[in-house]
Amino acid sequence: MKEIETQRLRLRSFRPEDWKDLHEYLSDEDVVKFEPYETYTEEESRQEAINRSGNDAFWAVILKENNKLIGNIYFEKQEFETWEIGYVFHTAYQKFGYATESARAIMDYAFYNLNARRIVARCDTKNTASWKLLERLHMRREGHYRKLRYFKMDKENLPIWIDAYEYAILSEEWNQN
Repeated sequence: MKEIETQRLRLRSFRPEDWKDLHEYLSDEDVVKFEPYETYTEEESRQEAINRSGNDAFWAVILKENNKLIGNIYFEKQEFETWEIGYVFHTAYQKFGYATESARAIMDYAFYNLNARRIVARCDTKNTASWKLLERLHMRREGHYRKLRYFKMDKENLPIWIDAYEYAILSEEWNQN
């Protein structure tokens, strides 16, 4: 089982029994408003915890002080030596630096253990907290895509197109920070 520890957090594989904590944040509209899915029902959260427990791309972020699942990191290889990172956190645990701390730990792991050359991320341009986090990690904004994709529909069942920023950092840049 994969596991990384930081000062306040433990990052590990998902387990089926994580579903209740997972449901707490995946059922929150404020959490999923920038995600490519709607809020989850309890049954969908149960199934998602099972799915994630078999998917190495998802890392459960556990607060060490109370052993609570507070969010997750998505980290998956995209192409040769390039990995993509994403994150979703429970609203009660946002603005405490947990996302930055866990993303930094995953990126350290990737650059120093997986021989990653490049890590990339995309976020909705309206998701200020997300792109500010990427900039705190010293990632460089490389692109601004207009009407890149849609995940949700409006009341007339028309696509709601989103603009996205793309960020990246190279291993040699990471080593300088």
